[in-house]
Amino acid sequence: MKIKELRKYANLIARSGVNIQKGQEVVIICDLDQPKFIELLVDECYKAGAKLVRVEFHYQPLQKIHVRHQSVTTMGTVTEWEKAKLQHYVDVLPCRIYLDSEDPDGLKGINQEKIAKAEQKKWPIEKPYWDKMENRYQWCVAAVPGAAWAKKLFPNLSKKQAIEKLWEAILYTSRVTEDPLKSWEDHDKELADRCNYLNNLGIKELHYKGDNGTDLTVGMIPEGTFMGGREISLQNIGFNANIPSEECYTSPMRGKAEGIVYSTKPLSYNGELIENFSVRFENGKAVEVKAEKNQSLLEKMISKDEGAAYLGECALVPVNSPISESGLLFYNTLFDENAACHLALGMGFTNTIRGYENKTIEECREMGINDSMEHVDFMIGYEGLDIDAVTFDGKTVPIFRRGKWAFEV
Repeated sequence: MKIKELRKYANLIARSGVNIQKGQEVVIICDLDQPKFIELLVDECYKAGAKLVRVEFHYQPLQKIHVRHQSVTTMGTVTEWEKAKLQHYVDVLPCRIYLDSEDPDGLKGINQEKIAKAEQKKWPIEKPYWDKMENRYQWCVAAVPGAAWAKKLFPNLSKKQAIEKLWEAILYTSRVTEDPLKSWEDHDKELADRCNYLNNLGIKELHYKGDNGTDLTVGMIPEGTFMGGREISLQNIGFNANIPSEECYTSPMRGKAEGIVYSTKPLSYNGELIENFSVRFENGKAVEVKAEKNQSLLEKMISKDEGAAYLGECALVPVNSPISESGLLFYNTLFDENAACHLALGMGFTNTIRGYENKTIEECREMGINDSMEHVDFMIGYEGLDIDAVTFDGKTVPIFRRGKWAFEV
């Protein structure tokens, strides 16, 4: 891929993604796959005004070794220096950039139960720090090609060709045009217009119905709002949390979901794929899951903590989004969730509550926002999905028909 195009992408992440302000610190969390792009991104972060950029590299093979040899107690310990780092993040609020490139099957065979137990030990200690940072900092999830990921998508190409092909797909779906910043400004406005339409309806429930067996009703929070594209932090700084992004999303009312929903794309969870699965809800809780592949992992996922079995997000994405029209199954949540309507189990978003800036996190959760250490998106959209909104004044309004928006704005 030409350096010029990669630099435009890096500039987009730095200026439209996290929107670095002069003097801010930046943390980049990534794998070892694209060091040259990391160089460009760090350079663009400094050019955007960052005073300090830190890079934290991860590597799946090392993670497997650590999990194999460490005890749950060791894995689940939050050391004093780790607490100090979290406190520094609370004090400084650095921009956080996450670059996905992992092998979708890269942790196959790992002891998932051991990981879950360790995370359950760590989360109560780490959670207070993250709660203090919620909605206060800018963050962005983007992607670069990893060799194993690229070969998963393009198995008949050489490694070099597959990586190049995946670069092309990432840049196209991320709207890296001649003027990416202008493209995202226009795109953010379109998403905002759709959210405004949805918010003006006064939606009480969403009813999902598909010819694949999906029949699910999800209750909304009266003070809830749909969001999409550009967000505003409590520091009054705009940013785009996902590049790419095609969704209009909200957090539903905890405890208000009835029926069954079927997945339409594989779910990459903790480095393994869960495929062809369904989730049945009663009183808002996932009470039964079935999967053709990795059912036990799906069961572990919804039992991670009390909130992991409840919904934290409902997101609306048409099947004619650029990602969907690319014809690619990415085996990556960042892309696949922006090709289809999806739900998320686990943590909800407190900033979807109208006037959240004047409320505490606890107050938002009391109003119906789910709380969990997990937030796992899974895809349910396809050409056969219809969605109706039932409003608080008793009207039924079509939102999706055959996987596409049923209205124009």
